[in-house]
Amino acid sequence: MFQADPNNFRELRTTSRPDIILRMTRNDDTGEVFVGSSDAKVYQVDPMVEQPEFLAMEGHTSYVMGLVDTGKYIVSGSYDKSLIWWNKETKQQVRRIEMAHDRWIRNLTTTPDNKFVLSVADDMVCKIWDAETGDLVRTLESHIKVTEHGFPNMLYAVAVSPDGKLIATVDRIAKIKLWDFETGEELKELEAPKCYTWDPKARIHSIGGIRSVTFSPDSTKVAVGGIGQIGNVDHLAAAGRVELFEVASGEKLHMFEGDDKHKGLVEQIIFHPSGKWLMAVGGDHGGWVQFLDVEKKEVVKQLKAPMHVHQMVVTSDFKMAFGVGHNRLAVWSFEPEEPMEEKTEEAAG
Repeated sequence: MFQADPNNFRELRTTSRPDIILRMTRNDDTGEVFVGSSDAKVYQVDPMVEQPEFLAMEGHTSYVMGLVDTGKYIVSGSYDKSLIWWNKETKQQVRRIEMAHDRWIRNLTTTPDNKFVLSVADDMVCKIWDAETGDLVRTLESHIKVTEHGFPNMLYAVAVSPDGKLIATVDRIAKIKLWDFETGEELKELEAPKCYTWDPKARIHSIGGIRSVTFSPDSTKVAVGGIGQIGNVDHLAAAGRVELFEVASGEKLHMFEGDDKHKGLVEQIIFHPSGKWLMAVGGDHGGWVQFLDVEKKEVVKQLKAPMHVHQMVVTSDFKMAFGVGHNRLAVWSFEPEEPMEEKTEEAAG
């Protein structure tokens, strides 16, 4: 089996775009890639070709902030508060839920078996939908709607554990809720307060929050990502921050923070299947990719990305990675680069 080595991680190609690509999903069985854009469209694209063609699917009226592949459908969620089920072959709408949430939809995910779609929004509610019928199955509601300083809270991300038993939701004020998937019961609340900065004097404004969440492959740990403490809340002027918790006890196991060259929000966290290391992606005006060693408890590699990365998907064999963000779609490889002599011999042959 291929053993992905972060030291071999390298950029292969980048495609420029006029928009901000906010979400991406890839079907590992078919290789189909879909992306969601700031221009309110969903696109199908093949990122492996030299000049990718973006095939548009139109239906939303604002930023596409959630995008998942259920196998049968593509499901998208938007700031326009709607969810749309798309036929992948015809690119036509199969179903539209006009007011799926009362406020902006921030993100979507699916259960490991793709039978359910989960959505989170600024109404501070997580909803579980039947992926086939679009029926609302359950609503999870516990995050506070207004912060202690009188500002609206925001529900940024949701994850389901690989064993399908747990749900994690994360918000603007750095609260983490763990839920029982089967019953909808809230099991515990965790906190990562260093991911939230409140300025009560100069700006009377806050910044940060937990923007990403994921479970370890064995479902025993949960990792959350955001940004560290910020001096000037008008800018993302702090290093990206990932905090790792043990699910059973709620104990914080470690905090990973990048250096001053890698400032900004952690938009997504991806565990390697071994559970021994994970990737964090994000940025401020620029972007980066970080590799975090769970056993060594340290950031082992950091590199610049061609854009602020909003989402990345990795193939199941961890040979390739695809990322989207500000005006770019990028492709990376974990496979070691061929020595120059071999390339020359191949060209000559």
